[in-house]
Amino acid sequence: MARTAVTIKDVAREANVSVATVSRALNGHENVAEAVRKHVVEIADRLRYQPHAAARSLSSRNTQTIGVVLPDLYGEFFSELIRGIDVVARARRQHLLVSSYHGHPEEQGAALRAMRGRVDGLLVLSPYSDDPGFLIDNLPSSLPAVLINTYLPDSPYPILSIDNYGGAAAMVEHLAQAGHRRIAFICGPEDNFDARERLRGYRDALRRYVPGSEPWELSGDFDEASGYEAGKRVLQAEQRPDAVFAANDMMALGCLYAFNESEVRVPASIALAGFDDIPLARFVHPTLTTMRVNIAELGGQAMSSLLEAIDAEGAYSPAPRTLVPELIVRASSVSTQKTPGSSNS
Repeated sequence: MARTAVTIKDVAREANVSVATVSRALNGHENVAEAVRKHVVEIADRLRYQPHAAARSLSSRNTQTIGVVLPDLYGEFFSELIRGIDVVARARRQHLLVSSYHGHPEEQGAALRAMRGRVDGLLVLSPYSDDPGFLIDNLPSSLPAVLINTYLPDSPYPILSIDNYGGAAAMVEHLAQAGHRRIAFICGPEDNFDARERLRGYRDALRRYVPGSEPWELSGDFDEASGYEAGKRVLQAEQRPDAVFAANDMMALGCLYAFNESEVRVPASIALAGFDDIPLARFVHPTLTTMRVNIAELGGQAMSSLLEAIDAEGAYSPAPRTLVPELIVRASSVSTQKTPGSSNS
């Protein structure tokens, strides 16, 4: 015999509250006491109540779904970002519709257009957008959106960014203060805004903190394989650098593998540093010096900002926000881990 579907009226009767209170509690409205909300959620979960998404969408024009469009889903950065987004989404009983475009503008445009009618708002990470008009043309005008790490001058949308330039400069300063003079840099993709800002920070800081030193730039692609290849090129040089700074941790770990493979000791022979502080950075040997970006917090803040924009129904236009990375000094860059102005963990 087929099981009869539990309705919102069943939940209301069991919880001894009104149908309207059940609706407000399950939809995350603030005008419900926390104790009542928890009671209703517990009853709904016990009864295995599942709101009828299509009916709810028709009656409220609300899908309870957020679209997330990212350049990729591979790697710890994106998994941490989605984790932060999801924590806030679950607290507000929102669902996620996630798509990636692998750095191809045409696929990004298609993904954005496909979100129309399916979601209440969009989170978009678009570091590859060289043409601001392209993003504006493809973002559905009727949907609230929050941009993450996206270069968009005079953006009509809220933007949450990382201070990539300042973070890279701080890392070069640390390496210079540790006594390193020949500092090589493994770049990210040339068409990536984050990568370009980190490269700019490296170049400017090198001129400032190591006057007369020539930039030593190696190509990379933000993945372990390109970091490994860059590490091998470093080892083939007649005169090796004192330190290698990779534009992200994934490349730094690939470079570390190349050094370990050739039995080159880090940091005794070559110091090494990365950027992002992905979880794996503290579990390799030696532990990796890096610039900490609280990636999950970035995702959570973006999600909270988007939900505020959705609730405000067009009256929400906050100023851009920038997260400042924190220097985390570990064993890969200095033999004694504590230096002035740094953190360890």
